[in-house]
Amino acid sequence: MLPSEMEILFVSHKYPPAVGGMEKQSFELINNAALYLKIHTLVYDNRESILTFFFHLNQRILSKIKANPGIVLIHFNDGLIAALASFHKGYSHLKRVVTLHGLDVVFPFPYFQRKIITRFNAFDQVITVSQATAEAAQSRGIDPSIISVIPNGVDPIPMEPEPVNRQHTSLQTAMGHATVNTDLTPYFITLGRPVKRKGFSWLMQQVIPAVQGNFRLLMVGPFDQTPTWKERMLNLMPAKLYHLSTLFMGHPTDQRAMRKILSAHPEKIQHLGKVPFDQLKQLLAHAHAFLMPNIQVPGDMEGFGLVCLEASSAGTLVVAAELEGITSAITHNHNGLLIASANANAWIEQLQSILDNPAHYQQLGHKFKQNTCTQFSWDIMARSYCQTFADLCKNS
Repeated sequence: MLPSEMEILFVSHKYPPAVGGMEKQSFELINNAALYLKIHTLVYDNRESILTFFFHLNQRILSKIKANPGIVLIHFNDGLIAALASFHKGYSHLKRVVTLHGLDVVFPFPYFQRKIITRFNAFDQVITVSQATAEAAQSRGIDPSIISVIPNGVDPIPMEPEPVNRQHTSLQTAMGHATVNTDLTPYFITLGRPVKRKGFSWLMQQVIPAVQGNFRLLMVGPFDQTPTWKERMLNLMPAKLYHLSTLFMGHPTDQRAMRKILSAHPEKIQHLGKVPFDQLKQLLAHAHAFLMPNIQVPGDMEGFGLVCLEASSAGTLVVAAELEGITSAITHNHNGLLIASANANAWIEQLQSILDNPAHYQQLGHKFKQNTCTQFSWDIMARSYCQTFADLCKNS
């Protein structure tokens, strides 16, 4: 069966208009796969509650199959929806594939680990977004013969340097009228939700104060300057329940520590909150490096490291922790620099070297950009999925 003749049903509860890495991956997979095969979709679009979507999913899948008898394979785009689907009835004659992203493998709920993970063995193929996720799945009892690794893609970010007389204005706007002259002052940049595994408070406390010179750390992403009512309520929970709840909700568990450090080092560190995309591009364009200082957190993991690829595709030098799924996105001295996770001395030495030798590392950033854009794209990812689907169905 040729890929163009195949009909695939994509099922996902992570999809626009919701925003996030998994939503982006799901959107790009579906829309790029549509270039190579005939697709059908059942995706959550926020028009009903998520519980209603899950409750009706089995019947909706059966209805979709009945209306489109050419469907030969169903793809579930993360472990949660696949876990629910493993209890479904009525379509076991079709090939079934699930993509696992990281947290949907290591989530530390005992029942999930003991009873649900091994149910993924009933699927015909388990695709993981990184080698680290594949190893985590295998270590939890998933048959390695059905596991394959297909990395995520990335949108190349065109980066045309602004005229010198405009650089200062755009960066000032992005920083909310900050007083630092970023066209003159070197800076590093981070991007992402302030969750513990990202290592932001560790970087702020253990590394940045020890680096010498006139520079700043600029942090971008969602951030509450003061505790929200939800944060206050979660902080009242017992430790184990707090850990499970915050992991499941993606709650920003690093914010409290970050607030204290920000107030202690206002001359070195500034959190900008969310910024418009055009201004983020300019911040990346003029940064000395993009930093991803992840640390190990029990029950959590970085499944891939998409933000590293996005930064590298903008021509920004990426310095990242050599940890978990990040190593499937960044290869040392190929499209970024990998530093041992939580090794403060190594991070201090590397950042100091970047500040002391800016021209050399700027050239590296441009070289790494080419390697990233050659190796990673949403089209490459989608074609890999399509080939996997074709291989599964070739004897059907």
